[in-house]
Amino acid sequence: MRNLVVLCFMISTGLMAQGVNTCRAELKNDTLIIENQLIERKYFWNGGNLITCSLTDKTSGKVWKMNTKKADLDFPGQSEVGEKAQFSAKIVPENAVTPAHLEAEITYTLDRLEIKRVLRVYPNCAVIACNLYYRGSTIAFWLQAGINLADMVNLEQLVSNNTVTNAPVIEKLELPGKHWQLNTVEFSDITDRFNNLVHSEESISYRPNLYRGNLLFAHDKVSDEGIFILKEAPTSNVQLAYPGGDFLTEFGTFRVIGAGLNPTDLHPTEWRRGYGFVTGVYSGNESNRYKALRLYQRNLRTHKAGRDEMVLMNTWGDRGQDTRVREQFALAELEAGAKLGITHFQLDDGWQSGRSSNSALKGGSLNNIWDNKNYWEPHPEKFPKGLTPVLKRAKELGIEVCLWFNPSKDNSNEYWEKDADALIGLYQKYGIRTFKIDGVNLPDKLAEVNFRKFLDKVSLNTNHNVVFNLDVTAGRRGGYHYFNEYGNIFLENRYTDWTNYYPYTTLRNLWMLSKYVPAQNLQIEFLNKWRNVDKYPTNDPFAPKNYSFDYLFAITMFAQPLAWFEGTGLPEEGFATGKLIKTYLQHNTKIHAGQIFPIGNEPNGKQWAGFQSIGNVKEGYILVFREDNGAVKSSVKTWFSAGQRVTFTSVAGSGKSFDGQVLNGGHVEFELPLKNSFVLYKYAVK
Repeated sequence: MRNLVVLCFMISTGLMAQGVNTCRAELKNDTLIIENQLIERKYFWNGGNLITCSLTDKTSGKVWKMNTKKADLDFPGQSEVGEKAQFSAKIVPENAVTPAHLEAEITYTLDRLEIKRVLRVYPNCAVIACNLYYRGSTIAFWLQAGINLADMVNLEQLVSNNTVTNAPVIEKLELPGKHWQLNTVEFSDITDRFNNLVHSEESISYRPNLYRGNLLFAHDKVSDEGIFILKEAPTSNVQLAYPGGDFLTEFGTFRVIGAGLNPTDLHPTEWRRGYGFVTGVYSGNESNRYKALRLYQRNLRTHKAGRDEMVLMNTWGDRGQDTRVREQFALAELEAGAKLGITHFQLDDGWQSGRSSNSALKGGSLNNIWDNKNYWEPHPEKFPKGLTPVLKRAKELGIEVCLWFNPSKDNSNEYWEKDADALIGLYQKYGIRTFKIDGVNLPDKLAEVNFRKFLDKVSLNTNHNVVFNLDVTAGRRGGYHYFNEYGNIFLENRYTDWTNYYPYTTLRNLWMLSKYVPAQNLQIEFLNKWRNVDKYPTNDPFAPKNYSFDYLFAITMFAQPLAWFEGTGLPEEGFATGKLIKTYLQHNTKIHAGQIFPIGNEPNGKQWAGFQSIGNVKEGYILVFREDNGAVKSSVKTWFSAGQRVTFTSVAGSGKSFDGQVLNGGHVEFELPLKNSFVLYKYAVK
């Protein structure tokens, strides 16, 4: 092949300041190099169907050399050497949601299957990410769930090149050594049904084994070095074309399987995006792997205070549904919200002319929405002057008005463009830029493709000013590692009416997710604890009535707080929490600018737990909860290093300021005098 060299240089002074000039992609002869200042990956070109030669952690100097002649990407029944390969690389400038980064694009064919691989590298981030796109056709069979993968024969067939029952492999590393400690992490969404959202499994890599999950951490016990792979896909239980697992491991060989589409999903001319992956490196303490992962996740969407920060009140949590939604109700809610200190007020289902299937009234439907061209216009009787009076009063009170929206689902979201135009119109007419996206169901690839087109069109036509609150409470949706560039995640519906709101389980879900998902990307609810007190058993120690309203709000502070109630329904004492909210809003931007991780023990209603926001090596924030237990003091495991001296300055809650010494294992002793209490500290490392 002809020599082709592509080097990436800075394209502006601004980009140099961000360090994007450290990212490089070079193809010379038969070697492709992708790198930045922290990671390097070398490939044998193989006609575009890349074969990894080495992976380097530049921080530690560790180089993993791979002895393989098999391509990283392997599709059943396809040739192994690519043809018609093309390569290009470019700097993608910073925009409203994405920082400047390098993209290297490779297109090639395997017989009649066309593949586009887009490699992404960000400065100061020890990962190389990859988006994959497909078009063309194939007559091969791709393994589906239902075949008995527990059978060793089938596990071997997964990696055999002589069988028609193996699964698509989208990433592969063949690392030397046999002493690999594995940690695989599976997630659950559909939170209306599930309340255990993280499932972590520890194991030792041996002969072929299959694991479910979006995350694989692999640590070499000999060198104390490690790699991690994030499968950018929905949760395992809802992925499309799922082959029964996500990671196939054998000693130091790690494969990511499942492309997210079937041969029948391929289009002859349109690129269809499949599931992608992110491969990263780290060394030493396992905490380094979470920090490296988090650096990447924060690059997916630039967090802007004026757009992405919110204390949002949505009245649906009081189960009034659409029966109260109208102009006078909205105006009254704004007054109550201002008194409490919220920043955003969201009109849920019922603001629009069309009647949804969630309506408390009969005759609603979410099918054939566009038979009614005015479906997404303000209801003419509820809002006779449109939304203008509500927006006018909201502006006077310093509150941003937001809306609920349910995209049409007919024929795999075929009317996505009309849906997008409806939101663009609301943005242009009213300036509304935050939309809760509900009722989504992505049962097939075409539905997913059209849903992404809907999100993209709205984003591009609003200069990325729109924030989507992506609901993951039901249906086949994006989960925690897909569609992350579009906004935040509406995590769960909990109601005192059905006695399924328990503060410690909300704290637990956030605590468990925050190890692997940026907490500031999650909307976390707090409810009106004075409603439905009689529906909880009088002797239930974990009923909402046993916690202060400040405590309920504090649970949400390291995420995006969601006031899941009608403000007009709060008793007068509830508005006292406005003082805490005011204090919080003086610090929330700095809290969310840090890397947020869980501290202490897993909450169960009786533990010491909390969160740490690591701003830099010298400062940050810590939020500590003492649940219902008898210990006034507790040694809490943190992300500090043993021997450090730290000054903790109380910002809110019942804890006192103090200077502390970090003990072995990163433990710090905290003191809270009362059960079910909390303290927010700003800290400085001396």
